[in-house]
Amino acid sequence: MTFLQVVWTDEVTGRPGYLVIDRLGRGVSSGGLRMRAGVTLDEVADLARGMSRKEALAYEPGLNYQPLGGAKGGIDCDPTSPDATGMLERYVAAMKPLLRDYWATGEDLGLRQEAIEAACRKAGMRTTIDAVLPLLDDPDAALARLDEAFAVRVGDISLGDLAGGCGVAEAALTALPDGRTAVIQGFGSMGGSTARFLADAGVRIVGISDAHGLIANPTGLDVEELLRSRDPYGRIDRARLRPEDMTLPGDAWLDLDCDILIPAAVSYSVGVAEAARVRARVVVEAANVPVTPQAEDLLRARGVVVVPDVVANSATNSWWWWTLFGDIPAEADAAFAKIRSWMRRVVGEILAGADATGRSPRAVAYELSERNL
Repeated sequence: MTFLQVVWTDEVTGRPGYLVIDRLGRGVSSGGLRMRAGVTLDEVADLARGMSRKEALAYEPGLNYQPLGGAKGGIDCDPTSPDATGMLERYVAAMKPLLRDYWATGEDLGLRQEAIEAACRKAGMRTTIDAVLPLLDDPDAALARLDEAFAVRVGDISLGDLAGGCGVAEAALTALPDGRTAVIQGFGSMGGSTARFLADAGVRIVGISDAHGLIANPTGLDVEELLRSRDPYGRIDRARLRPEDMTLPGDAWLDLDCDILIPAAVSYSVGVAEAARVRARVVVEAANVPVTPQAEDLLRARGVVVVPDVVANSATNSWWWWTLFGDIPAEADAAFAKIRSWMRRVVGEILAGADATGRSPRAVAYELSERNL
């Protein structure tokens, strides 16, 4: 049973915003705030349930960090609109009592962490995670450690952006150790960092899609050059492409031959019609709920493994809390080592359970989550 649902209407634009707290853990919930034109209450509620499961899967006895509840926020606005900043600020001001006491949030689709932090400061809060601070023995030291971690950059990308991609890549490599090629839908913080880690592991990235379409090359794309050429919204500068790189329509990402397919952009991007076009052996959900239940059933019937979002894209969330609660230092090597070992263990357990019982990896992940809760 959902703990709380809030529907808010912006007094300036008349557009809605939502907050769903699925459940509390230790009196607090955790989950990102997204901004997307057309976002719905049902979508936010679905994502909040996923956050509860994601938090529970991160449970490890003996750590300082123990799971929180799950929540999600959504603002119905195009993040590139002139109204976006004002609407974000008004939403945060309206949700301040819940942000202060019950909901710790961070960036999600359409919003960067810096923008949410600025809106929270304007509303008189210290951080986007004020609700968690009473759980810490030394909040000042914990926040300083988190700030230090966010300041770490590897190859000109922040550790905060890299944590999620490290987890998605490790989930893919655990699910398909012999995978040689990958296609990634979306090239923002999650898709871009996933591409880097897979390429570093020797996987050829043969296709990357952004808001403008698909860039493909069967011999492999130059991931580092594409990362240097993208804008803050993950859009790649076509003028920086090599002559051998092809540009194709955006939905062609589903048609490319590859071992690993990674939807890393919007929710519900793979429905029944799209599932029939998938040519990969493994689908790893870097976005939140990108594969619909019906599509997942069709993929399973064809022998395609779907690694569910509740584990595959959970590394950013877990890295935040491991760092804040002092379970890992503010260092890239320590973060990547923890993410990789944790992801290998959990994905391995989920896939082994699926093989042994004939159930889907998602069903096994949900069972593990409930057991941890």
